[in-house]
Amino acid sequence: MTDAATLRALELSLLDPLVRRDPIALAALLHPSFTEIGASGALWTRDAIVAALAAEPDARQIPPTDEWQVAALGDTHVLVTYRIGGERPSRRSSIWDVSTGRPVLRFHQGTLLG
Repeated sequence: MTDAATLRALELSLLDPLVRRDPIALAALLHPSFTEIGASGALWTRDAIVAALAAEPDARQIPPTDEWQVAALGDTHVLVTYRIGGERPSRRSSIWDVSTGRPVLRFHQGTLLG
């Protein structure tokens, strides 16, 4: 299984504006069948999220994160949960496919707090 530090680093890279706005780098981190349920409840596909993040403004910074938990969901998938602080605090959950040795994000959900 991929270690927790690697998965945490991958999660943080997805918050990095340079990765978020780079369609090639972002697509390499997302499973071909990736889906996301956004904080608004909207359902995003891989292609839609890559396009939306490419258009994000430049000023975004990585917000503080804490409450990290990593749990294996069998031999091929890992659940990562954490909290993001900042102006719009949220709880995040991700399922990473680690079956090939190169983790790719299969599913992500964010829920706003308060």
